[in-house]
Amino acid sequence: MNFTKTTEQSSKYEHLEKMSVSELLSNINNEDKTVPLAVEKALPQIETLVTKVVEKMKLGGRLFYIGAGTSGRLGIVDASECPPTFGVPFDLVNGIIAGGDKAIRKAVENAEDNTTQAWIDLQEQNISENDVVIGIAASGTTPYVIEGLKKCNENNIITGCITCNEGSPLAITTTFPIVVVVGPEFVTGSSRMKAGTAQKLVLNMISTATMIQLGKVKGNKMVDMQLSNDKLVDRGVKMIMSEIPVDYEKASQLLKEFGSVRKAVDGFKK
Repeated sequence: MNFTKTTEQSSKYEHLEKMSVSELLSNINNEDKTVPLAVEKALPQIETLVTKVVEKMKLGGRLFYIGAGTSGRLGIVDASECPPTFGVPFDLVNGIIAGGDKAIRKAVENAEDNTTQAWIDLQEQNISENDVVIGIAASGTTPYVIEGLKKCNENNIITGCITCNEGSPLAITTTFPIVVVVGPEFVTGSSRMKAGTAQKLVLNMISTATMIQLGKVKGNKMVDMQLSNDKLVDRGVKMIMSEIPVDYEKASQLLKEFGSVRKAVDGFKK
């Protein structure tokens, strides 16, 4: 297949080792500024996929991210933030990385080249037609991800992807591709940089927009967040105070009694 892998093209900058720290930071920052503009061009694609995720979740489905290396780690980060932020079950949004959980910290040799493991990993989660699987790969050529999504397609499971190369094997494999073309990296081929940033921005959009559509945010507040530390408890108390006419002590008491901002406010109003 002939397609231009822009993520691997040579950096626009030469002789990086001769740059001062100030020059390095300024040039990296200039490249980073281009990423949100690239994401903006993909908004229609993101909207289409989010709409499908919401539809499936309303029917009891789940969301899965699969990826290798940086892409896999980014999916796990996004998935792991959903329960504490939105108070959803830990298995509603799931991140799966090539090589298993040990690959989160340390690269597992050849894991991304395994063509059968992704489907095995998904089957272990009892994947079904109610679910949506999004493959994440900057290059768009990662065998673990592509072959996993092909099996999903064969089993009538909705597939999406987040990639940074137009016309890549991953983009043409998935039903609902998201392609964010960020161009060459500051350090040639280092797709943990702009490509990774683009993927993170898109993941933020997918999970946040989905959770808001599912009613997990009220006004602009995380009313179902888990109260897992003092900072979040304090935030929750202040949210309650902004919704109903009580002081800090009463709001704290209500939060302790009801266990969530939403329930505390609703309970008080009754």
